[in-house]
Amino acid sequence: MTESAKWYVIHTYSGYENAVKTSIEKFVTGRNMEDMVLRIEIPLETVTEITEGGASKEVERKVFPGYVLIKMVLTDETWHLVRNIRGVTGFVGEASNRPIPLTEEEALSMGMEKHEIEVKYSVGSHVKIVDGPLS
Repeated sequence: MTESAKWYVIHTYSGYENAVKTSIEKFVTGRNMEDMVLRIEIPLETVTEITEGGASKEVERKVFPGYVLIKMVLTDETWHLVRNIRGVTGFVGEASNRPIPLTEEEALSMGMEKHEIEVKYSVGSHVKIVDGPLS
C-alpha cells in the first residue's frame, strides 16, 4: 500500500502550518492510519539575518509559507481527514475534488525524497575510472 503513496501539497491559512501538521499527526495516530499517511513536512531554510544592532544571526524560515507537504495514499478517508483539519483551505491542484500529486522530479527538487547510492569500495581501494571528465 505504501508504494502508491505520493506527495501532495496542502494549502493552509498563513501561520497555521505547524498547527495543521500537529493536528494531522494526532488524527493519524488516533485512527491508526500510519500506513496511509507516511510523512508530513514543512520545508525550512536557514538564512542569516542582520539585526538592528548590526549582529548577524541564523534563522530558520519556511520555504513555502502557507503550505504543508504530505506523503500519503490518497483515499476518501485520507482526503477527508486532511480537508477537515482546522486551518486547511484545500489541496493544491484540486480538480473536481481530487488533488494532483507532485511528480517525482518535483519531490526530488524540493528535497523531500533522497535516494542514497550504495558503493562497494572503501578508502584505499583501487578503482578504474571508465567515464566522465577524469577518465
